[in-house]
Amino acid sequence: MAQQTQAAYYTEFGGIGKIQVGPLDLPEVGEGEVRVRVKAAGINPVDYIVREGHFQQVVPNAFPAVPGWDVAGIVEECGHGASRLPEGSEVYGYVRRPVVQHGTFAEHIVVPECYLALRPQRLSWQAAGGLPLAGLTAYQSVIVAGGLKAGETVLILGASGGVGGTAIQLAKNVGATVTAVASGQNADYMKELGADFTIDYKAGPVAEAVQKVAPQGVDLLFDAVSGDTLSQSLSALKPTGRLISVLNDGKALKLPASVHFAHVMAQPSVPGLNHLRELADAGKLAVPIAATFSLADTKKAFEQIESKHTTGKVVIVP
Repeated sequence: MAQQTQAAYYTEFGGIGKIQVGPLDLPEVGEGEVRVRVKAAGINPVDYIVREGHFQQVVPNAFPAVPGWDVAGIVEECGHGASRLPEGSEVYGYVRRPVVQHGTFAEHIVVPECYLALRPQRLSWQAAGGLPLAGLTAYQSVIVAGGLKAGETVLILGASGGVGGTAIQLAKNVGATVTAVASGQNADYMKELGADFTIDYKAGPVAEAVQKVAPQGVDLLFDAVSGDTLSQSLSALKPTGRLISVLNDGKALKLPASVHFAHVMAQPSVPGLNHLRELADAGKLAVPIAATFSLADTKKAFEQIESKHTTGKVVIVP
């Protein structure tokens, strides 16, 4: 008889009401796989987009589907060929697999070892569980695709969320000057993360406010929110600047040919996770936690995320 685990899951696309919590069969630990006791699993806006069926063309679902791509936990069993992270290893990972089915909102998961890295010891379990997707998105956008360097200027849109808050810290770590855009009520929070300047997107055209702190324009515009805020910000970019977006494919932006544009969707990466761990353990990367919820309260966790007013990370603790 198959081993079971408590999990949050849905059997059809739809709203929060589709979420159920109960026992599901746990897959056998196969070649190259490990079984992990989940200590924390971050919940991200993409999780409800997937649950509503809007991500099918990118990552298809198989039902019953357990949501969740972020995880931190302890390796309990190693399959054949999985020898990098022995039993007892404390790990974390961004486990976006080719099909959404065996996600992280569960007490136990079985996952290929190749998605996991040793977790940051300086962070709590909750913080480690909330870091992978946001951390890799910010790192692969601002540092890898954006090529941000010391002495440059960066404008971060949606800077109070999980991705934006991590981007502030990564940008400061390389020696850039950071202007962070979000609601004015989050100005102190963004400064605590390292922002040099903050802008309230509700207070008027963003580009006009940027002009006051970066008269020559910014080298890099990192868009983690898109919409009207992005439209208002485009003229703040230098003519030869770089625009990196996690939400916009750029097709409707009509950018000058001299602007470098890239759309980034975070990819699982052990080297990236290792880099984030090193920063966190050196005290250079924090993961502020907005709220934690039990597995039984997964619906409430989704309600928090879907309010679209979360500062920091929301984490499920099975």
